[in-house]
Amino acid sequence: MPTLTREIREQLLTYDQEFQKLAQQHEEYEAQLRQLLSSPYLNLEDLQREVTLKKLKLRVKDSMQRRIAKRLQYNKAH
Repeated sequence: MPTLTREIREQLLTYDQEFQKLAQQHEEYEAQLRQLLSSPYLNLEDLQREVTLKKLKLRVKDSMQRRIAKRLQYNKAH
């Protein structure tokens, strides 16, 4: 992650409540995935849950990336 993007991410984590919520959701999905995948055996329901968690996590990450990109554009314009 480039330094400017990292700096903007840190700023958003500090000042943007929506971004904070997204980051928290991303961490929660990651924790749920780690817990699920720590099992030596996954049944069909577990596998479906894994796919769902990965999709949710990706959706949240995409939202976070859009907010970072928007902030980058704003910084370039000003």
